[in-house]
Amino acid sequence: QVQLVESGGGSVQAGGSLRLSCAASGHRYNNYCLGWFRQAPGKEREGVAAIDSDGSTSYADSVKGRFTIYQDNAKNTLYLQMNSLKPEDTAMYYCAALFAMSATQALGVRGNYGMDYWGKGIQVTISS
Repeated sequence: QVQLVESGGGSVQAGGSLRLSCAASGHRYNNYCLGWFRQAPGKEREGVAAIDSDGSTSYADSVKGRFTIYQDNAKNTLYLQMNSLKPEDTAMYYCAALFAMSATQALGVRGNYGMDYWGKGIQVTISS
C-alpha cells in the first residue's frame, strides 16, 4: 500500500512563502498523477495543482503564477512551492496519487476512489 505524508505546513504572514512536501512510501505505479488539494472550513475541496506521469502540470486559476508543483523522484517526494501567499490560501492541504489521470482531470476530482491514495492533510494558515 502507498502511504503519503505531508509536511512543511504552518503559519505565515501574507506575502510570505511555504513549501509543502509529500513523502511517499510503499509501492507506487508509474501511471499515477500526483496532486495537491485543499479544503477550507465549510467549503468544498478544490484541486490546487497536479502533475501527471508525462510531467504535464495543471494549476487552479487562483494560484497560477504563485504556486509550483514539482517532484523529486529520487526521494519519492512531491512538493508544492507556495509564494506570495494570501489569507485566502488558508486551508488544510492534501496530497494525492490518482490512478490513470491527466493533470487536468486530477484537478477536478471530487470523490475518493479505491485505487487512489490520499495523505491525511496539513494545515496552512496565512495571516493578514
